Amino acid sequence: MSCSQGIQIIHEDHDLLVLDKPAGLLCVPGRGADKQDCLSARVQACFPDALVVHRLDMATSGLLLMARGITMQRALNRLFERREIHKRYLAVVAGCLAPAQQPDGWGLIDLPIALDWPRRPLRIIDVAAGKPSQTRWRTVAVDTAANSSRVELEPVTGRSHQLRVHLLALGHPILGDALYGPPTARARSARLLLHASALRLVHPLSHAALYFESPPAF
Repeated sequence: MSCSQGIQIIHEDHDLLVLDKPAGLLCVPGRGADKQDCLSARVQACFPDALVVHRLDMATSGLLLMARGITMQRALNRLFERREIHKRYLAVVAGCLAPAQQPDGWGLIDLPIALDWPRRPLRIIDVAAGKPSQTRWRTVAVDTAANSSRVELEPVTGRSHQLRVHLLALGHPILGDALYGPPTARARSARLLLHASALRLVHPLSHAALYFESPPAF
């Protein structure tokens, strides 16, 4: 399905929408006349009752959930607060990232994140003042010839820029990351190679188990 505003609809019911956001599109309006085109405005042109529940960075593509009406927005917000909405991402990072030495293959980045006030809106790892931040990661494939790795990511917490900051701290910045990547990593892709690939939740009203996938374009 596709909205007349060029947004692909993955799922639609009376209570919620699941959308596939393209890279380079804001989720909500920004400051200035040139930043009014955004996913929420386009979707609301098709579904006037659609309301934002969470966001993806402008440079990130993939699955995004919107509520239809204030009651459902509150219900979905409660699920996010209780960490009952599960998201998974795929990224391509610089360097050959060895698999985590755990039986299930998943590692954990547990580093607090804070706003970098002199350079806001950038974030930094700050052990003293940062908020607790956790990301699960798993190496999917390593391309030794290209010196890159495909990584699956599960944010446990939801800090701004969390995945980008945590992978940089791990020594493997996401390719195409214009905000955090060193020049060599930025130059390797025209876009940020980060995609929200899976979304899982229980519908607040029908109690149906919902699971959605979106393969990345990279």
